[in-house]
Amino acid sequence: MTDTPLAARPHDHSRCVSHALAEAEAICARQGLRLTALRKRVLELVWASHKPLGAYDILGVLSDEDGRRAAPPTVYRALDFLLENGLVHRIASLNAFVGCSHPEHAHQGQFLICRACHAATELEQPAISQAIVDGAAGVGFVVESQTVEVVGLCAGCKGKA
Repeated sequence: MTDTPLAARPHDHSRCVSHALAEAEAICARQGLRLTALRKRVLELVWASHKPLGAYDILGVLSDEDGRRAAPPTVYRALDFLLENGLVHRIASLNAFVGCSHPEHAHQGQFLICRACHAATELEQPAISQAIVDGAAGVGFVVESQTVEVVGLCAGCKGKA
């Protein structure tokens, strides 16, 4: 088994999408939440690649599929639902969204973002989260949420450079 994150390895990405949708359906069923057709489609679009997707990119795809212009508030409401329920993360530096690799439990987002291809790989390193909480506490600050974004080159782009 390799330590290389899945997003950086060649793989059948359709399995990522189907797995994410199945997890979302199970989580929503357990919590009594409605995963509407639009919310499910937005989640599917976010998971379409490991590259963060902006709300207006999602709008464009939905408009192309539907033949009529999708309303921005509708997409933002769907994204808000997915964010609130831990199914996606927002990458602030890119103003874009990426699917959550670990939606089954609450956690803080840590991302490796390739500056060349823009692929984002989610990490789950509790020691990083704890170091931030501890450092903040040392200056009297209480952390309510955190997203760590690290920019660099993924294995594929590093090899091309």
